[in-house]
Amino acid sequence: MRSKATAIMGFGNPCRSDDAIGIYVIDQLRKYVGEEPNISILDMGTSAFEVLYQLKGHQKIILVDAVVNTGEQIGTLYKVPAQEVMTAPQDDPMVFLHSIKWDQALSYAKKIMQSDYPEDIQVYLIAIENTKLDMELSDEVKKAGDKVVQIILKEELSYIV
Repeated sequence: MRSKATAIMGFGNPCRSDDAIGIYVIDQLRKYVGEEPNISILDMGTSAFEVLYQLKGHQKIILVDAVVNTGEQIGTLYKVPAQEVMTAPQDDPMVFLHSIKWDQALSYAKKIMQSDYPEDIQVYLIAIENTKLDMELSDEVKKAGDKVVQIILKEELSYIV
């Protein structure tokens, strides 16, 4: 089975406790995936605008990030198509590129890449509450991250496991 070139991006701040869940997930995926030629596993940290350059040449994108203030239990997992959470690009030429989030960056990417923009984009969000200065994930969020790893391996990358 020929696979789509897939980019898996983890977002988060590793110094802000549960906000680092996207980074945790991609670190775990690297252990399973290894050096697959059609898979790029990208630690995006908090620099979302670089997503424009990382998307080129991929037909499938998987993003993992934390989401706060959902009103749901910590560790609740959401899987949503990217178009459901994309923010409209701002036409302001002075937009501060280091302050935009991945949802805005995807909108800019769609505008810039036009027909080369991948249509297959999935977003995995994990509900968090703790973004205090701390290097450890809470047990609930880590457990949800492990679940996301298994879902991605089974549903998105089943051809390699």
